[in-house]
Amino acid sequence: MSASLVGSSRSIADLVSTLGQELQRIHGQRVHKLALDTGFTCPNRDGTSGRGGCTFCNNDSFAPATRRKPPLDVQMSEGAQVVARRTGARKFLAYFQAYTNTYDDLPKLKALWRQALAFPGCVGISVGTRPDCLAPGVLEELARLQEAGAEVWLELGLQSAFDETLKLVNRGHGAEVYFQEAARARSLGLSVCAHLILGLPGERREHALESHRQVIEAGVDGLKIHPLHVVKGSLLAAQWRRSEYIPLSMSEYVSWTCDLVERTPPEVVFHRLTGTCEAQLLLSPLWCEKKWDVINGIESELRARAGPGGAVFFFFFFFFFRGTAW
Repeated sequence: MSASLVGSSRSIADLVSTLGQELQRIHGQRVHKLALDTGFTCPNRDGTSGRGGCTFCNNDSFAPATRRKPPLDVQMSEGAQVVARRTGARKFLAYFQAYTNTYDDLPKLKALWRQALAFPGCVGISVGTRPDCLAPGVLEELARLQEAGAEVWLELGLQSAFDETLKLVNRGHGAEVYFQEAARARSLGLSVCAHLILGLPGERREHALESHRQVIEAGVDGLKIHPLHVVKGSLLAAQWRRSEYIPLSMSEYVSWTCDLVERTPPEVVFHRLTGTCEAQLLLSPLWCEKKWDVINGIESELRARAGPGGAVFFFFFFFFFRGTAW
């Protein structure tokens, strides 16, 4: 899993609070996420939450032979070297990104988190997971790490606040479990980042606005928004080939995203406003290959909405999206 810190142009509308800005304010320098794949899988595959996985996931990628990854320290060391060359960042967040990163025994999770935090320059961890996969003790351990001085983000995949949509994509849980677990995490002082997917089957702009409204009103600290990709090896790909699913156009995605930005309080930071997919996996929409076109489109739309006097500058964290079990 690769990640990149992308600096926006200095003419972009100053309408978005970003994780990059917040981390730089706290640490006095640029902090970059190091995306990690430590071999987790998903409870929506083995019958714990469901079977078959989410319809938008690349099922082939669950095969262990295709997911042999270097040890954690090697991934962090190699990632830190690449980031240092590209951006100059010397501080990092260990981003446990691929699949469901709390789907294991607590002792193993503790060991991974503490190993990551021991890496030179690592100021914290960001853990991507499902809200139905937070066993007793997981949130409490993350809270302990935060109390000890680490930056800690819990990234929870909601995707949609509509149970009918979650059932349609075989998510394996309803929306209520997200709201329960997000509230529990925040009660422990943890920062919660909600993941929302735009363009899910059967959803229109109104669905995206309502999911966003519910997340904001319930309380959240960060947001990740990305378009739904049709990828090879997914059930969604078969639906797309039968014309049962039509992806968003880029203009629709840009417009919907800007709607959400406008409705987000400034204290909620954006971790991502778009995502890309590897060309060899992507079937549709093909505009998802062109990250800069999407970024520039969002920039232009925000600037147009802000009017003549509404621009200064900011920086985005944008991360490549790949099929995960968030």
